[in-house]
Amino acid sequence: MTGRLNQAVEANRQTATVSLPRRPSLLNRGTFWGLLFGGLVLWSIGQAGLAGGEVVNPGGWPLVLQFFRAAVRPDLNPAFLAVVLKATLVTLAYAVCGVALSTGLGFVGGILASEVWWQAFLPANRQKHRLDYRVPWLVVRAGMALPRAIHEIIWGLFFVNILGLVPLTALLAIAIPFGAITAKVFSEILDETPRRPLEALLNSGASPLTAFIYGLLPPAFPNLLSYTFYRFECSIRAAAVLGIIGAGGLGYEILLSLQSLRYEQMWTLFFALFLLNGLADMWSGALRRRLGSANRIELNQPSRLFSRSLHGGQDWVVKGSLGGAVGLLAFSFWYLRPNFTRLAEPRTVQLLSDAVQASFPPRITAGEMGLLMGLSAQTLAMSVLAMVFAGSSGILLAFPAARGFLLPDGSHRGRLWWGTGIWFLTRTGLLVARSIPAPIWALILLYILFPGLLPGAVALGVYTLGILGRLMAEMVENLDKRPLLALQVQGAPAGQSFLYGVLPRTLPGFTAYILYRWEVCIRATVMVGLVGAGGLGRLLTEQLSSFDHPGMMTTLTFYLALTLLVDLVSTSVRRELRGRESKA
Repeated sequence: MTGRLNQAVEANRQTATVSLPRRPSLLNRGTFWGLLFGGLVLWSIGQAGLAGGEVVNPGGWPLVLQFFRAAVRPDLNPAFLAVVLKATLVTLAYAVCGVALSTGLGFVGGILASEVWWQAFLPANRQKHRLDYRVPWLVVRAGMALPRAIHEIIWGLFFVNILGLVPLTALLAIAIPFGAITAKVFSEILDETPRRPLEALLNSGASPLTAFIYGLLPPAFPNLLSYTFYRFECSIRAAAVLGIIGAGGLGYEILLSLQSLRYEQMWTLFFALFLLNGLADMWSGALRRRLGSANRIELNQPSRLFSRSLHGGQDWVVKGSLGGAVGLLAFSFWYLRPNFTRLAEPRTVQLLSDAVQASFPPRITAGEMGLLMGLSAQTLAMSVLAMVFAGSSGILLAFPAARGFLLPDGSHRGRLWWGTGIWFLTRTGLLVARSIPAPIWALILLYILFPGLLPGAVALGVYTLGILGRLMAEMVENLDKRPLLALQVQGAPAGQSFLYGVLPRTLPGFTAYILYRWEVCIRATVMVGLVGAGGLGRLLTEQLSSFDHPGMMTTLTFYLALTLLVDLVSTSVRRELRGRESKA
C-alpha cells in the first residue's frame, strides 16, 4: 500500500514538473526584428538630418496659413464649377476604366499565379515531383514583380513619350501596375480559399478548368469582389496623381491652381476630390458589409477572410452595386473614348521598339554606382520615416475613428454628442489626408521645410496615414467585443480594459497593415521625387525627361531590388506574426 502511495506521489511530482512552462528566451526572432527596425529608424533619422541642422523654414508659415484660410472660402464661380465638374468626370472615368482593365488582368494573372491552379492543372506531378508545378508558378510570380514595383506615375511618364497626352496613357498607367498588384492578391485569395469542393470535382473526373470555375471561384468570389472595390478607391487616388503629369482631371487642375497660387480654386477641387473618395468609400463599405467581408484587407487572418460564402447574392445592395458598376463602366468608356487601336499602329510599335533597344544594356559606372547607392539609402530612409509617422499616428487615430468604439454598449447617452463628434472629425481628417495626392502635400510642405528627403517623408506619411488609419479603424470596428465586455462586467477600469482587452488583440494586425503599406510606400517615393523631394524617384524623373533610357533601366533595377528587399522583410515579419498568433 505504501509503495503504491509513493508511486502516486512521484508521478504527481513528475507531472507537475513537466507541466511548468519554460521561460522564453530573449534571443528570438521577435527580438531580432525589433532591434533591426529600431536601428533602421535611428539610421533614417540620421539620413534625414534630424539629428542636427536646420529643417524648418520659418518664413514659409504665412503661405501655409494663407493656404488653409482659403478652405473656408472656396471659389464657387459658376464658370470654374463647370471646370471642376468636367475634371471630376475625367478622374472618375480614369478610375473606373483603369480598375476594370486591371481587374481583368489581375483575374487571369491571379489564377496563373496561384499555387492551387498549378496543383490542379498538373495533378499527376502534385505529389511525386513538387518542383514540376512550382516551376511555372514561380516563373509567373517573378514575372509580376517588375510591373508591380514600378509606380503608375512612371508608367504614365513612359507612355506619354510613346502615345502622348491621350486617355489611353492614363488607363495603361493604372492598368499595368494595378493589374500586377491585383493578380498577387487574387492569387493569395485563391490559395487560402477552402479546397474541398475543388478536390471533390477533380476526383470525380472534372477537368481542372471546370473544377476551378465551379469548385473554387464561387466561395472566393465575395473576397475577390470586395478587393476589387478596394482597388477602385485606390484607382481614384491614382487617377488624381496622374493628372499631375498632364493626364487631365482633378490632379491636373489642382497643380495649375497651386502654380498660380489660387488657393480658393484648389480647395474647390479638393472638396470635389473629398466627395469622390468619400462616396467610393461609402459604396465599398456598404457592399463589403453585405458580402460579409467587413475589412478591405484582412492580413494574418485567413480563416476569417476566406471562410465566408456568398450569402448576399439576392441582396438588393449587391445586385444594385453590380448593375451600377456596369452602367458606370459603360459611361466611362463612352466619355473617354480611348483608342486602343493606337497600340497596334506602326509608329507606336516603332517607338516601343526603339525605347526597348535604347534601354539595353543598362549603363552604370563607378561614379554612378556611388550616386545610386546614396539615392537608394535616401529612398529607404524616406519610406521608413513615412511609415513610422503613419503607423504611430494611425494607431492613435484608429480607435476614435472606429464607429461605436467610444460608445461600445450604446448606453452612455450623455457622451453621445462628443463621441460622435470625435468620430466624425477623425474620419474627416483621414479622408482629407488620403484624398490629397502626396506630391501636393510635398509641395505644400516645401513652404516650411527645407528641400531634402524630410518633406517627401512627411508628405508620404500624411498620405499613408489617411489610408492606414482607415484600415486600422475597420479592424477595431470588427473586433470581437466579448473579451472587452467581460472585463468591464468584472469591474476592470476603462484603462485596464483597453490595455488587456483591446490593444493586445489589435497590435499584431496593426503591425501587419504597417508592413503591408511599407511595401506600397517604397513604390510611392517616386511620387514625391517628381516634385524634387529626393531619392531614386527624382533621378528617375530626370532620366525620363531627358530620354536617358540606359540610365533609367539602371535606376529601375535599383528600385526593383529595393522593393524586393522591403517585400522580403515585410513578408518574413508577417509570417512570424502569423506563427505567433497560431500558437497563441
